[in-house]
Amino acid sequence: MFKGWIATGALALCCMTAPIALPQQKPVDAEGHQWWQHAVFYEVYPRSFADSNNDGIGDLNGIASKMDYLKDLGVDAVWITPCFPSPQVDFGYDVSNYEAIDPMYGTMKDFDHLVAEAKKRNIRVLMDFVVNHSSDQHKWFQDSKSSKTAEHRDWYIWRDGKGNEPPNNWLSTFGLSAWKLDPKTNQYYYHYFYPEQPDLNWRNPAVEKAMLDVTRFWYKRGVAGFRLDAVDTLFEDPKLTDNPVLPGKDKFGRPNMDEKYNKKLPEVHDVMRKLRSTADEYGSVLIGETWTSNVSELKDYYGEKNDELQMPMDLMMTGFKGLSADQYRKHIGAVDAAGHWPVYVITNHDIVRSYTRYADGVHNDDIAKMMAALYLTLRGTVVMYYGEEIGMENNDPKSKDEVQDPIGKLGWPLEKGRDGERTPMQWNDSANAGFSKVKPWLPVPATYETHNVVSEQKDGNSVLSFYRQLLALRHKEPALLEGNYVALNESDPNVLTYVRRYKDEAILVVLNMSATEQKAQFDLSPLGFSSPRLSILLTSFHKPLTGMTDALPMEPYSVFMAKISPTSAGK
Repeated sequence: MFKGWIATGALALCCMTAPIALPQQKPVDAEGHQWWQHAVFYEVYPRSFADSNNDGIGDLNGIASKMDYLKDLGVDAVWITPCFPSPQVDFGYDVSNYEAIDPMYGTMKDFDHLVAEAKKRNIRVLMDFVVNHSSDQHKWFQDSKSSKTAEHRDWYIWRDGKGNEPPNNWLSTFGLSAWKLDPKTNQYYYHYFYPEQPDLNWRNPAVEKAMLDVTRFWYKRGVAGFRLDAVDTLFEDPKLTDNPVLPGKDKFGRPNMDEKYNKKLPEVHDVMRKLRSTADEYGSVLIGETWTSNVSELKDYYGEKNDELQMPMDLMMTGFKGLSADQYRKHIGAVDAAGHWPVYVITNHDIVRSYTRYADGVHNDDIAKMMAALYLTLRGTVVMYYGEEIGMENNDPKSKDEVQDPIGKLGWPLEKGRDGERTPMQWNDSANAGFSKVKPWLPVPATYETHNVVSEQKDGNSVLSFYRQLLALRHKEPALLEGNYVALNESDPNVLTYVRRYKDEAILVVLNMSATEQKAQFDLSPLGFSSPRLSILLTSFHKPLTGMTDALPMEPYSVFMAKISPTSAGK
């Protein structure tokens, strides 16, 4: 209940005024927070962000040209997925040289220019480090497969087969056996992903040293950190024990398996500590692609002494089916109570866009705003994915002939691949969404005519306008930067309500996660607020907020944010 409350603010408006100027970042603030704890991270898929030379593929100069846009949006750090030289079997996640730039994206000079342009705007640049495997075209593997006595033979996992069969029953996550026979040496090599991505042998100290040196190479070039790819898969059981077979089939029609002996082995954490120690030499940050099934697993990646990943990504919310206030409330509460700094993600280059995942065909933009308010107002750091801020949706292939992603080619039609979430950024309503003057490598969805940067910048009620206002608040309000998370009205199945509180500052966040109007009720008095005065910061309402008595009327999938006046806080 909130009788006696007083609301102030422009109730009839869905949006605030122009975005607030963002403060300059400091490496460590007065409260001891590291720079990355207050930063907003933005993932860029370089093939699809901006094409400066009009060859249909995005590039580094294209990214550099959009730095003003990212600064105005409220981005503090850009994570660029792999732009190293690569045969592009897995679109860059098969690296043939860890210390160079693929010519399709530009030159090392272009990379240095990008870092410099970002630095001018107080934006940091992070790279994607593929730690588990290289390309089969990397000079290390080329030497490794040349003979059983080659210098780099033990840099990869080579084993004898069992007769005419692979060494064991392990399966690649991409629809094949995890072993490929090399006729020249008559041994199999192990690949958790594609055959063209042989796994590195992290049990070899020479591999460890070489990979740590790669990070130093880029740190010295101004890179502020790395997102570590597929960290769960770094080690395998040296005895090659068969994985247990489970009931049912996977998306490729193969038996399901418990990947007990080739995933999440304890040695992974030894490597995380060594990567972290190296990162600490340069004040850099490590983001982990940490696929976990529960918060306890996620917590392990921080390290017992906080000496592993500063930012293991919570990817669990990307697997939630539908929108349930209760499910999100319980998960957020568990993550927040784990004792570490949370890192929230709702989509990325491997996951169906949240706009598509949750769309109901009626309230699509409202849902996008509601999800933005959810992950951008929680305690912790967020990692955005390019295009989320304009409501980009998946554009999945309509037939197998259209598929570019090898996963889709192998698994069609049950597995369509990841092309749909990797389509070009929609800059305006001109041909190819302003991404390129020629046909892009992937087609843009028809919605680019309405959901694009230029059009949405002119519309105060757009998804982009909402994101910009929300990000401005996130940078400005101490309660959103550093406040505790306090759940309210935990029995409501439709409305997620919480308070972010820091010293005498407090902000109320109310999210209707249902398709129907709700009456949100909550009591702020247990928090020390009697007769609270609420100053509205941001709503996504389409109609003026009127007729309140004992409950806050919430439109379908709507957002209500208000500052609780410090003058009414109890002492």
